[in-house]
Amino acid sequence: MKWGKRSWIVFLGALLILGTMSVSLHSMAMAQPSQNCPCSFRGLAEAAGPSVVNISSMKVVKGGPFRFDSPFGGEDDPLRDFFEKFFGQRGVPKEHKQKGLGSGFIIDPDGFILTNNHVVEATDEILVKLGDGREFQAKMVGRDPQTDLALIKIEPDKPLPALKLGDSEQLHVGDWVLAIGSPFGLVSTVTAGIVSAKYRRIGIGAYDDFIQTDASINPGNSGGPLLNMNGEVVGITTAIFSKSGGNIGIGFAIPANIARELLPQLRKGKVVRGWLGVMIQQITPQLKDKLGLSTEAGALVSQVTPGGPAEKAGIKRGDVIVSFDGQTVKEMNDLPFLVAKTEVGKKVPVVVLRKGERKTLQVTIAQMKEEEEDEERTETGVGPELGLGLENLSPELASKFGIPETSGVLITNVIEGSPADEAGLRPGDVIMEMDQEPVHGVQEFARKIAGYPKGQAALLLINRKGNTMYATLAIPKS
Repeated sequence: MKWGKRSWIVFLGALLILGTMSVSLHSMAMAQPSQNCPCSFRGLAEAAGPSVVNISSMKVVKGGPFRFDSPFGGEDDPLRDFFEKFFGQRGVPKEHKQKGLGSGFIIDPDGFILTNNHVVEATDEILVKLGDGREFQAKMVGRDPQTDLALIKIEPDKPLPALKLGDSEQLHVGDWVLAIGSPFGLVSTVTAGIVSAKYRRIGIGAYDDFIQTDASINPGNSGGPLLNMNGEVVGITTAIFSKSGGNIGIGFAIPANIARELLPQLRKGKVVRGWLGVMIQQITPQLKDKLGLSTEAGALVSQVTPGGPAEKAGIKRGDVIVSFDGQTVKEMNDLPFLVAKTEVGKKVPVVVLRKGERKTLQVTIAQMKEEEEDEERTETGVGPELGLGLENLSPELASKFGIPETSGVLITNVIEGSPADEAGLRPGDVIMEMDQEPVHGVQEFARKIAGYPKGQAALLLINRKGNTMYATLAIPKS
């Protein structure tokens, strides 16, 4: 085939175009920042590693019977005689030490360490082990159960390497992140992954706002840092989603920006939050139609606390809060964050929709009585050891846990193998009555239960997610 002059020109032009495209694509690939496609995380791990610590906690547990269940079971259990001989019928002695493991990271050369509240709460001793092997006793500085953050401090003999808190808002889905911690007690373990999602709410509390990542996170990682490629802390690893208890690629971290906002208060030992005094719920398509709303945005007020800031300002049940202090309330979960960070005593405009009419009300924010820590969050240390953790139920807690009742005693913890566990009680249950008499608070419950003879049982009426049922709680004989 003979090529004419025109054919040669077309052919050479095509080659020129392809060559230009190849050079352009190569240049684009070379221009991509190395942090977007790291060949190794070695430098980052070496720089951040010395600032990550291992935390061991210990507390003395009284009561809490332990029961051995072998795989054989039954009266013919070949191990039955052995355990009855050495531990008795029910298990270990009345008092034993319970240990926990977690992680944390240094945020100040003077020895301030950030971690999860659940790693260090209710402990008698906190031991911190640095990357160089040195160990220190730590003291609690401040903690916040609502966001699961805690600040502890050690007294080093020289300044320590500290990590910088980054801007978690600048983190994007698909970005590389690095997690460092002590999964299953294996210190200085480094895992990498990407940001899978942001603003996750997983039902832990009213202030859920997690970063989801597929960087491997396991028990013991809690409290460790989640780092961006600049070596900045963008999250504090907190929880995993797993049916087996091990990593399946779904982990959650508290955004660093939340920690930054709370640090000044944690350093002072106490977190103070604003309080509006309402119970709210999500606006469903059905509620939207019934209320004649144009969108599902906002927070529907289902209850107003008598004498609270909202009632004083004129907010009513059925109102839809669409704006708070000039910030739009896109959905129900936005409101608790906005209220909580508002300065106590500040007067703010709250915009509500009431039967199609838009109203602006001025609300003076009060202080949230978080847990009434000394009085309301009273454990059942008074009277028999039942294996129960109890707290007075308040309208705020009822809203937080989605409980329809607003008075009673909230079960916050049940020890495995305890009388409470055998009675079928669960965390989140609300004790409403004891032997058909109302129970209004923890102290009243403790006083009544202490009057029961050993070996007898108390008849409890409990509310479980809106359904009432009876349970019998046996009082230990010894």
